[in-house]
Amino acid sequence: MAAARRFWAADLLHFWFHELRPDQWFGRSSVVDEAMRGRFGRWLEPLGGQPANSFLRDPHTARAAVLLFDQAPRNLFRDNARAFAHDALALEIAKGIMRRGWDRGLPKEARHFIYMPLMHSEAIADQDECMRRLGSFGDANVLNFARAHYRMIARFGRFPHRNAALGRKSSRAELKAIAAGNAW
Repeated sequence: MAAARRFWAADLLHFWFHELRPDQWFGRSSVVDEAMRGRFGRWLEPLGGQPANSFLRDPHTARAAVLLFDQAPRNLFRDNARAFAHDALALEIAKGIMRRGWDRGLPKEARHFIYMPLMHSEAIADQDECMRRLGSFGDANVLNFARAHYRMIARFGRFPHRNAALGRKSSRAELKAIAAGNAW
């Protein structure tokens, strides 16, 4: 299992940071979704049942695990509750990376994805930490995107655009926020 784990981790890091273009990281693309499904979908469930510490033995596996549990489900299960099913695990691994200092010295793009589970969290403390960490990048676009997420949590305590997928009832104010473009 350890050799297989190293393979998927190296393959996912290479795919994400060397095969995909930055404009493919955040947009909807059936091509990217299918590539993710074909190469990494089989790893999500079996590895998703393991504790966070099992991915925190080395920095590369930890970084890949954050991508596997935070980004991959969003590609594999768009508009479905399963897209968010591994968020807690991704967040725990990301926090473990930060506690160990494994994010220090990495390029901005790599750190950005380590911090994404903070941005995806519906806890205001995680949003505060996300703003602090992404704010250090000096990138107005990244900071504006993080700020938009922060505002939704500060206002509603949750991301309204997830309500339908998660079977949550939306308030009128939440529906207006979604209609205004707050549906990442």
